[in-house]
Amino acid sequence: MRLSRYFMPILKETPKEAEIVSHRLMLRAGMIRQQASGIYTWLPLGKRVLDKISQIVREEQNRSGAVEMMMPTIQSADLWRESGRYDDYGKEMLRIEDRHERDLLFGPTNEEMITDIFRSTVRSYKDLPLNLYHIQWKFRDEVRPRFGVMRSREFLMKDAYSFDLDYESSKVAYDRMFVAYLRTFARMGLKAIPMRADTGPIGGKLSHEFIILASTGESEVFCHRDYLDMAVP
Repeated sequence: MRLSRYFMPILKETPKEAEIVSHRLMLRAGMIRQQASGIYTWLPLGKRVLDKISQIVREEQNRSGAVEMMMPTIQSADLWRESGRYDDYGKEMLRIEDRHERDLLFGPTNEEMITDIFRSTVRSYKDLPLNLYHIQWKFRDEVRPRFGVMRSREFLMKDAYSFDLDYESSKVAYDRMFVAYLRTFARMGLKAIPMRADTGPIGGKLSHEFIILASTGESEVFCHRDYLDMAVP
């Protein structure tokens, strides 16, 4: 497409709300436009980048054996009450009510829904192991959204959920996903450092977060320098 016909509204001045370099550049380059605190429109150039990232994520998830599906953004509050997390999740969850006065919510994550789908359809151990994932918009009402799209309220997220017969097989599924994450970051030219993380209200023993070294952020990381030269499995 000709540039003269393309929609790319660049900015000459840096908006006051942009705190870090990436936020300033994305706004000025016409990739995103802020609509409200922590909520952004992805303009055509930004959408192209987002689609490329999603495709890399999708290819590595498929390579790991995960199967893609699509769950809705709006969820029933009854599922969350059943799990006990409806009240525990706190003010980050956006709770809404439809015209029939049914309690709903804008999903911050999908453990409850995918478990309900699994228990209503899978009837035999022969169907396991199973790993289902989707790429969908989420909403978490952050107290202080900052750093542009790095800590926003509405964001595109990949969720993967594995169902296994026992702990050992779940560990295999976890390790496979662990490598898929490392490969995903490597394909984007990023060096990810896996760090043990708190499982939070989800529970369990296995949890890592993948940290990218940057001059901006809210955490300090200490690791052996030799790790940065290790090859991705």
